[in-house]
Amino acid sequence: MTPLRDRVAKNAEGPGRRRKKIGIVTPCYNEQDAIAVCSAHVREVMEKKLAGYDYEHVFIDNCSNDRTVSILKEIASRDRRVKIIVNSRNFGQSRSPFYGMLQTDGDAVVPITADLQTPPELIPDLVAKWESGYCMVIAVRKGMEEGIFLQLARRAFYRIMARLSKVEQIKNFMGFGLFDREVIEILRALEEPEPYFRGLVSEIGFDKAFIEYDQPSRKHGRSRHSFLDLLELSMLALTTYSKAPLTLMTLTGLTISTLSLATGLVYLVLKLIYWDTFPVGIIPLILATFFFAAVQLIALGLIGEYVGLVLHYVRHFPLVIEKERVNFD
Repeated sequence: MTPLRDRVAKNAEGPGRRRKKIGIVTPCYNEQDAIAVCSAHVREVMEKKLAGYDYEHVFIDNCSNDRTVSILKEIASRDRRVKIIVNSRNFGQSRSPFYGMLQTDGDAVVPITADLQTPPELIPDLVAKWESGYCMVIAVRKGMEEGIFLQLARRAFYRIMARLSKVEQIKNFMGFGLFDREVIEILRALEEPEPYFRGLVSEIGFDKAFIEYDQPSRKHGRSRHSFLDLLELSMLALTTYSKAPLTLMTLTGLTISTLSLATGLVYLVLKLIYWDTFPVGIIPLILATFFFAAVQLIALGLIGEYVGLVLHYVRHFPLVIEKERVNFD
């Protein structure tokens, strides 16, 4: 595979050189109020600020139950640069966007959300960094409007991942940026059944450029990702990039066993010494039973997460199953 810098230099030679192509990928689910604005916004940026590049805008729909697909088809009928993939069902917030990125044939790929919280105005800056020789240009969020609970939860997540993961995770990276074709081909070869894209970006390495941006508020509709969705994504990140929870459960089990044995011996000695006056009682037994049961459930839950992840790898199930494609030649 030709290194990026060599390809950039080669593409810059000669007046009849091939125009490089930028692949824009937008995942959507029930975004009927946002997709037309998103498409128009991307088209305006690409035509006015990046006129020297070809581009395609791939929308991958995760089985919406509103008018999202019909609106997309109307847009695609007027502009063949707009391409559509319709999934046969909802394949989740990690698999569908990742699959969409693998389907574009651009020299570089930029994921853009339908709600425009990843501003298309940043694409020229991303492309400029890419042209200077970076395989990956990471857009890092500086701030956004969200509740205090979510802010605290995000900070706690990043702290935990920083301590437990062997691969350094990029703080406040939401998946927005520009990724060279070389990176996309590596991601394709990995064949991840349950991809955590933010972690994979760190996993595969390469020199990275960073651009900060302020995340605007959502302009249309409401977020489709609940707190449980974010929790599921956090568990995917934790179980994919760290074995620390399993180690923690083992240490917890050893610690509790040691404390239980020591407590039992103390009770035994006290009872032998003060046989008539020292009451053992039933409360310590009840507390110990509930405590051990809780620890066992936590351990089994963590083991289940890892076993489920292994099951995904063993099954070799595709990332998504397509129902329909539009404007793919």
